[in-house]
Amino acid sequence: MKHPKIIVAGIGPGNESDITPAVISALQESDVVVGYKYYFQFVIPYLHPSTACIDTGMKRERARAEQAFELAEQGKTVCVISSGDAGIYGMTPLVYEMKRERNSD
Repeated sequence: MKHPKIIVAGIGPGNESDITPAVISALQESDVVVGYKYYFQFVIPYLHPSTACIDTGMKRERARAEQAFELAEQGKTVCVISSGDAGIYGMTPLVYEMKRERNSD
């Protein structure tokens, strides 16, 4: 049985060819992908048919992170996608802040 987790992945500047092998691997190991609706057009080719996709509108970052934690708590591996570098302009700071708030592993 795999260990549930949240992976935050930056999909680059908006071209399918800019997605790194590490991000492709993260997408392929995930049970669920959560992200802004527009970004899914770039990642769909890398997902298994059984991978659930949860998309939200713009300015819903906190809601996306909440969903990711709820799904991980159900035993899922969740990939949260954002554009560019996820650690600088993306979701990583928010996910870490919420992890601390939730006292989550």
